[in-house]
Amino acid sequence: MARKYFGTDGIRGRVGQFPITPEFVMKLGWAAGKVLACSNGRKVVIGKDTRISGYMFESALEAGLSAAGVEILLLGPMPTPAIAYLTRTLHACAGIVISASHNPYYDNGIKFFSADGTKLADEVEHAIEDMIDQELVCTDPAELGKAVRISDAEGRYIEFCKSTIPYATRLKGMKIVVDGAHGATYKVAPCVFRELGAEVISIGVEPNGLNINEGFGSTSPEALQAAVLKHQADAGVALDGDGDRLIMVDHTGSIIDGDELLYIIAMERKGSGHMTGGVVGTVMSNLGFEHAMMSADIPFKRAAVGDRYVMEMLQQENWLLGGESSGHIICLDRTTTGDGLISALQVIAAMQHSGKPLAELRVGMSKYPQTMVNVKISQRIDITANQPIQRAVKDAEQRLGSRGRVLLRPSGTEPLIRVMVEGQDEHQVLLVANELADVVRTSIL
Repeated sequence: MARKYFGTDGIRGRVGQFPITPEFVMKLGWAAGKVLACSNGRKVVIGKDTRISGYMFESALEAGLSAAGVEILLLGPMPTPAIAYLTRTLHACAGIVISASHNPYYDNGIKFFSADGTKLADEVEHAIEDMIDQELVCTDPAELGKAVRISDAEGRYIEFCKSTIPYATRLKGMKIVVDGAHGATYKVAPCVFRELGAEVISIGVEPNGLNINEGFGSTSPEALQAAVLKHQADAGVALDGDGDRLIMVDHTGSIIDGDELLYIIAMERKGSGHMTGGVVGTVMSNLGFEHAMMSADIPFKRAAVGDRYVMEMLQQENWLLGGESSGHIICLDRTTTGDGLISALQVIAAMQHSGKPLAELRVGMSKYPQTMVNVKISQRIDITANQPIQRAVKDAEQRLGSRGRVLLRPSGTEPLIRVMVEGQDEHQVLLVANELADVVRTSIL
């Protein structure tokens, strides 16, 4: 059943435009309180990132939840995965995150975690949507919820992060640049690495409400690359605005993306005898990563794009490790959701355990050239039912054979068909991608 308000990762949009308005968010808080508190208790935690609108939406949620008779625990600026963790450990019935992740400051969003620190089931989201459309009725004044600030939230999460790598792991002698994207990890991320003994150079840790993700973080890694080279650091860690996405940089200034980070974590697990099951990537995961998993005898499957779908496939397969090229990495043997900081710790621990630099740990995986061509469309079309396009795709796949891959998919946010081709031969990849894009353009006229 289609969702009315929720997308694949909560509700997100431009601040001041429906549904990201104070009125709607207050109603959302009330509806969520009525649905979530009825069977799981009467306590909800709220955390946010550093964008200026977070103050407004925190207050709106607080009002709505209080009207529903729910107790509110305010965490302040905290990474999204920290809110998932604290929802569990504080025994709350749900956690609410105010964040638009890697988007600019003028966007914001609301997403939820269940009592177990996982994303809400579809039926629960539908129940909240149904409740939103009901008249808001305030509970009896004696039953109104109170709000309390949790003063030690940062310390709780820092200790949890440190506990996800072996106790004997010490980072003394390592120099690490940490980029907090002026976002939710600006305090906790440098503290974690510093408390483990590393020399930490912090960048992107001066949020002003308007600069989240601006020129820093995992979506703008140039500042991290420059800082790693300037300070001759062993590694660089870049998180996004809400802390669930990770990109790293090795000592040469080269970017290590999500596929390569997953490869390093998987190989460390396998080498230490702790690899359980296989690895889930997405349809956008590089073919070189898939081949590297095959060479290591590690099962590999692809999910649709989005950490929600990676998580669903992990649960279906009863596997523990998955993620996306963009840097959303899920280590279910460590925590319940994607966590950039915990993922970074797994990679840093692999460096320490092996005694090898990050640049060497990535060597076993060769990324194949990949080309993406975006074809503008005036209206949505079913490319799977378009015979000329499907014939062209089949022909392209036969030409590439086992040395390449083709993917056509409509954009979820723009009027585009994305034509992606990858393979071992870069010249062939470019040629096939452009030929396919021409067929798509011709077929939709």
